[in-house]
Amino acid sequence: MRTEGGGALRWALVGPTLLLLVAFNVFPLAYNVFLSFTNAELVGEGARSVGGANYARVFDDPLFAAALRRTALFVVVAVGVELVIGFGLALALKRDFRGKAFVLTTLLVPMMLSPAVMGLYWSLILNGNYGLLNQVLAGLGLGEPQWLTDRDLKFWSIVLVDVWMWTPFMMLIALAGLSSIPPSIYEAAAIDRAGAWTTFRRITLPLCAPLLGLAVLLRATDALKQFDLVMAITGPNDGGTQTLSALLYQIVFRDGKVGLGSAYAILVLVVVMALATVFTRYVDRLRGAEAVR
Repeated sequence: MRTEGGGALRWALVGPTLLLLVAFNVFPLAYNVFLSFTNAELVGEGARSVGGANYARVFDDPLFAAALRRTALFVVVAVGVELVIGFGLALALKRDFRGKAFVLTTLLVPMMLSPAVMGLYWSLILNGNYGLLNQVLAGLGLGEPQWLTDRDLKFWSIVLVDVWMWTPFMMLIALAGLSSIPPSIYEAAAIDRAGAWTTFRRITLPLCAPLLGLAVLLRATDALKQFDLVMAITGPNDGGTQTLSALLYQIVFRDGKVGLGSAYAILVLVVVMALATVFTRYVDRLRGAEAVR
């Protein structure tokens, strides 16, 4: 009787959460898969099945290949720079000093702000005619680059804004990893007369690697879905900065092709899941290597 009552209580507590999970996660995903095999549109008659035609159109679309390459470049450059700068800041902030709390709070501010709002602010700062950055550069005699219209600069302008926003996230995770290393390990290294580079290479970096891998995983999966900054700074139709998410928005809301857009969304999901799987296995391997040590 107690077992049955306990089981009923557990289901009563877990049941609402499961229903919400199905309603807001499982059902939309399943419905999106269904739509990807139809010719559904925002305006028009009911959808009918078209088999795998939408997926064939995606792979034949040169815009998809270009957006995929652009998104991959964005992820590699932005996340890589954020990792290096964030880890460097974490090393600088590892030791206690006067005003550390203020400095740390100030550095975390960009991460706490809305990406869409910050994109609008940066579009004003980077404006080639009246932007604050160009006014400063002109005052220094360094010219006035057209950050948002120059074909060679607008993509890197978005990378710059993303690095400014999310480097604090990398710094925070790296700082947590550095704080978790027992001081006794460094004391033992000092007794063995290990140099700074040897200590960093043999102790600091390996012990921080699992958390750094997790940080890269979280940022890479988020960067793959980059949309806010692109939408706010250059718009979804700019061929020089169009990411996969921006292309998906264009197909669904400009062209009204819901079925085709669903096929794009499924392929983006597959790319994100593949990347997440690779990084998860890498982090697990790092943890296994750390346990062996």
